[in-house]
Amino acid sequence: NGAGPGKWTPEEQALVVSELGFAGIGYSGTEDLDVRLKAFGAIDERIFNIYVPCYVDREPAIGEDLKAAIKLLEGTGVTIWLTVQGKSESDAKAVAVVREVGALAAKHGVQVALYPHAGFFVADIADALRVVKQVKMDNVGVTFNLCHELKAGNEARFDELLAAAKPHLFLVSINGADHEGGWDKLIQPLGKGPFDVEGLLRKILTMGYEGPIGLQCYAVPGDTRSNMEHNIAEWKKMVSRLAAK
Repeated sequence: NGAGPGKWTPEEQALVVSELGFAGIGYSGTEDLDVRLKAFGAIDERIFNIYVPCYVDREPAIGEDLKAAIKLLEGTGVTIWLTVQGKSESDAKAVAVVREVGALAAKHGVQVALYPHAGFFVADIADALRVVKQVKMDNVGVTFNLCHELKAGNEARFDELLAAAKPHLFLVSINGADHEGGWDKLIQPLGKGPFDVEGLLRKILTMGYEGPIGLQCYAVPGDTRSNMEHNIAEWKKMVSRLAAK
């Protein structure tokens, strides 16, 4: 959502991502997945994850497009970024559906990372950990998603939640942010807002995390390329300071 969705072709996205120095991209949905994989593979850039839903209150709980995508992802290193949506009074359906996705993914060597999202059944990392611990599959883990953790009011618990997530943490998503507010406050360019993103990264790296760190850009206003240039410049500054310490 920060690399020209609907405006740039996958080839154009891959080129800009590479030119600016990003390690790769995360996509929403399974649309044109084969084209996207080809475009990024052609210049040795990575697709790290694809954002897809499952449901606790619908049948079928997962789409045929997801099943087809999992087969296509074999050998690519792309993670299924799974939202768990809908209403349920217990975890039973969520656990069953996530196990189904996890089993399909395991057949093709694919990882699944639950994506906490405000208002969904899995709304924060505490929900994700509760489900993942019941699922008990090595290829199923969780995401620490800064904006949604702030939305859930979890900032005071970050140390506790990160410690609990450590054995299951597959992906991290960051952005500039205030401590609270609407999405315009909780999703800003890096370097904007009073939340200490660099301090959060220091905690995550200190605990031994070595996985991907993604940039959330949902609904950030402004020119797409200019935003990307700003964000990668801020990222490099943070990395340099963290390395020095």
